[in-house]
Amino acid sequence: MRHAILRAGLPLLALLALTGCSGGSAADSEAAVSSGDASACPGEVLDVVVSVGAWSDVVRRLGGDCATVTTIAPDTEAPAEVVPADRAAFDAADLVVLNGARLDGWAADAVAAAGDPVVVSAAEVAGADGRGSDPHLWYDPAVVPEVARAVAQELAGLSPDAEPYFAAQHTAWTTELQPWLEAIAALEAGADGRTFAATGAVFGRLAEAMGLTDVTPEDPAELEAVLRDGTVDVLVQVGDELPDRLAEAAEDAEVPVVAISEAPAEDAPFVEWQLAQLGALADALAEGR
Repeated sequence: MRHAILRAGLPLLALLALTGCSGGSAADSEAAVSSGDASACPGEVLDVVVSVGAWSDVVRRLGGDCATVTTIAPDTEAPAEVVPADRAAFDAADLVVLNGARLDGWAADAVAAAGDPVVVSAAEVAGADGRGSDPHLWYDPAVVPEVARAVAQELAGLSPDAEPYFAAQHTAWTTELQPWLEAIAALEAGADGRTFAATGAVFGRLAEAMGLTDVTPEDPAELEAVLRDGTVDVLVQVGDELPDRLAEAAEDAEVPVVAISEAPAEDAPFVEWQLAQLGALADALAEGR
């Protein structure tokens, strides 16, 4: 897995760009912090920075009491700027977990300015760092276990006395993940010939894993017509409230609507979040038969 791990250098342009950002107080940071517990950790408690909230719960579960996890962008949206408090978190980090695939370039720049933390990039793990790759890697059931494996390996290497603890955390996480993988497999078994349209690109990797056919038009203005022409089995609503015209078209055509979010709410368990969405999707597909 060494190909997944990057040692950040200190590119001059990245450093100049970061130091040229306007300042801010510690209060400007919207980072979320989950503290480790030295009294319950058999080794060194590590400082871990996660760029975006989509990976927070995965890393917190793997680190347990032996990691203090700081998530810079809990809602997964890019911050307006990397404020001093966030830069300090990158500077102090033993490990940084990035998404990559152009989703969090601001974090990669901050890592470059921080010196030499160990970095796990989900995009590097997935081989998905090329231009045009869908960055929603946490929706890919082939990628999530591999990212978890890479993170667990680096945690163990950084705190050797806690290696058995991190191995146990990884085993527990892998077990927790199984219901999600099994739910995807169950949906895949009945997805042959089923179609979906979506109001955003978040769902693509998961839909592909389940074998659903994407009939979303390239022109968003044509989505209403596609809903009405009978080719859509389920409409996936990404994020905000569905526009009235699309809601009416789906209702008229008896197309069930499933709402999903780009990332789990802050502190929400990853698996519970994903299972709730898959349950709603399974119900919708059954309704549309």
